[in-house]
Amino acid sequence: MVTIRLARGGSKKNPYYYVTVADKRNARNGRFIERVGFYNPL
Repeated sequence: MVTIRLARGGSKKNPYYYVTVADKRNARNGRFIERVGFYNPL
């Protein structure tokens, strides 16, 4: 199954997330199908 999820980037205490489309069986920051966008919470 394919899901939309946030892959964490950035550094310690300075998170930055990529919105990715990935297979549910893969790790959070693992293999993805497509990078859709980004999210910067700070």
